[in-house]
Amino acid sequence: MRDQLVKAMQRNQLVNMMYMAKGGAVSKRRIKIIKMVGDTLQAYCFTKQAKRTFLISNILAVNPVFRKERDVV
Repeated sequence: MRDQLVKAMQRNQLVNMMYMAKGGAVSKRRIKIIKMVGDTLQAYCFTKQAKRTFLISNILAVNPVFRKERDVV
């Protein structure tokens, strides 16, 4: 898991992840990783539209985003 996150950070890649909050609630997030420090990572969360800190141990799954979704006009 950590290796995938490091690769995504090095490639400036967006990542979809499933994350479990402290209370046990699971959410799907789209993030861009800013930095990793110890057992946490700082990322911009497009779902919440804010910079967030995530515990790596609470990340359930990650999936890199290879292409950006475009709005249909």
